[in-house]
Amino acid sequence: MIIETASFFVKISILPKNSNMPIYMDFHDLPDGVTAAHVAEMHQADLKIEHKYNCRGLTYWCDEKRQTAFCLIEAPNEQAIVDLHQKAHGAVPQRIIEVNDTIVESFLGRIEDPKKSKNTKLNIINDPAFRTLMVVELKRNVLRKNGLETLNAATRGYSKSITSIVSKHNGRIVRENLNTYLISFNSVTNAIESAIEINQLYNYVITPDLVFKIGISAGIPVTKNDKIFEDTIKRADYLSFIAHEKICISQEVRELYESENRNDAMSTEINSLSVEEEKFVIQLMEYIESIWSDSNTAVTDFHENLGFSKSKLYRIMISIIGNSPNNFLKEYRLQKALRLLDKRNANISEIAYKTGFNSPAFFSKSFREIYGVLPSIYMKQIDGK
Repeated sequence: MIIETASFFVKISILPKNSNMPIYMDFHDLPDGVTAAHVAEMHQADLKIEHKYNCRGLTYWCDEKRQTAFCLIEAPNEQAIVDLHQKAHGAVPQRIIEVNDTIVESFLGRIEDPKKSKNTKLNIINDPAFRTLMVVELKRNVLRKNGLETLNAATRGYSKSITSIVSKHNGRIVRENLNTYLISFNSVTNAIESAIEINQLYNYVITPDLVFKIGISAGIPVTKNDKIFEDTIKRADYLSFIAHEKICISQEVRELYESENRNDAMSTEINSLSVEEEKFVIQLMEYIESIWSDSNTAVTDFHENLGFSKSKLYRIMISIIGNSPNNFLKEYRLQKALRLLDKRNANISEIAYKTGFNSPAFFSKSFREIYGVLPSIYMKQIDGK
């Protein structure tokens, strides 16, 4: 098959999809002066010789503003991609990760080149892979003895509304699990407007036992980590976890929103963290994730590992998170325990020890203090007894 481009003819090898061959996404940091047209020509140069390396170029994303490009390629291994790029145009990627094409499409909206304009010979794609990601959690605040059926019905209603709102604002739900949603947006403005509308769904009279927790971050799909958008997902998840009544966003998201909406003030429903505050939250959450299951770790270890005095750590956590170190750690462990209870694959004693509690009795007491019911009663509820 022969396709004419701007300056040369390209022979494209239409390879059948090899289900045994992995798909990769690579990251190119573009030098000054490289345009979307240049990247399109490099993409065509890849397609011309890809068959020699047993590769198949699926598509790419180019962002002239941020000077980044990302290629989606089916290949036998990472080295084949490096060799292909080196021979085709010399632009070797800074990073390559293995990806799932379905997940890529969920985040970025496509896994093949968009249709070329009829009046152009070269398919120039100036389509950024930068995305704004939102995490929405419908968190159970209280577990009433006789309110589980009502709570579940209300949650199903909220879920339908969230799906509708996300679609209205051109977002894509990437993942939905245990009443937590990961949502991708091309536009920061769409993400913020969607978050505000979702936040306004909450009706305390109907669902006093639920709270909405929303966090928003933004970033590129490939970084130093091994999974697509891993950094951005982690930040959005952390911001959602610490959100208290208001939608929690990073400073980068705020700046992008203000850039897109110069005449609009940020909604009072939004809490924007400073860079230093966000760094603290990431440091805190990464530490919590590393120790929450260890019953030998106590709050007294916090200030030493985080590099603050006890009094300063307390002040910072109250200011940013609205919770003391002791309560924050206990509530984090109890949320983990609640998810294990929902899975019903361990008994209460096992869950107590798995989640960092020294004894089942203390775990049950703490669980009732937060959720208003003993874990044994809750397990009977979810079993329908």
